[in-house]
Amino acid sequence: MLSIQNVSKTYSKGKVKAVDNISLSVKKGEIFGFLGPNGAGKTTTIKMITGILPIDEGKITINGFDIDKDPIKAKMNMGFVPDTHDIYERLKGIEYLNFIADVYEVPSDIRKERINKYLDMFDMKKAAGQPIKSYSHGMKQKIIVTGALLHQPPLWIMDEPLTGLDPKSSHLLKEEMNSHCANGNTVFFSTHVLEVAEKICHRIGIINKGKIIAVGTIDELRQSQDSSLESIFLSLTEEGSGANA
Repeated sequence: MLSIQNVSKTYSKGKVKAVDNISLSVKKGEIFGFLGPNGAGKTTTIKMITGILPIDEGKITINGFDIDKDPIKAKMNMGFVPDTHDIYERLKGIEYLNFIADVYEVPSDIRKERINKYLDMFDMKKAAGQPIKSYSHGMKQKIIVTGALLHQPPLWIMDEPLTGLDPKSSHLLKEEMNSHCANGNTVFFSTHVLEVAEKICHRIGIINKGKIIAVGTIDELRQSQDSSLESIFLSLTEEGSGANA
């Protein structure tokens, strides 16, 4: 579903290597957690996957479509929840959702059903008629998530998707992620909430200093029977190992 092959990204005219020759393969039907300390290269990687940043070296494909060579088809196969709330704040919530549905060519009858489903799920029906600039942080997160899921793409890419959500909405989104993958689709998401990653991810990748230092299931990463993901994460990132696992 998602293939990252020998991908690198540098800043400051090549002086800073934010992502250093990483490779990952994320399969259909799995929730893949992408973890790392601040500045490790998580968001840079996600921005390359989604086509926001150009790739310096390597190749990324989404459901078989190259993000560089066939960006429109690649992007039609993904839904993206960024870690920022850069959104059209002068629009009302419902106007924003219809705009996103137009971009992804969602038919009117289907979009109405899906918009109603997510507005109900996130308790946003009343707020949908209000300008987005009046929304709280959590409400903006809900409307962005709703927009990303409207066209029901096979790959969901989420950068800290639970940030700002109330406990009920967070729980419902996690259930939606599980349901999406149970239907043969894929979720790729970053999070700093290690307990969430440990509970819902089928596999986890850890990036540190621009390099992938570990990939596997919790059991594969676990060094002893009682090791938590937090212990594993801290051990690996403090060691600063650049070796792939």
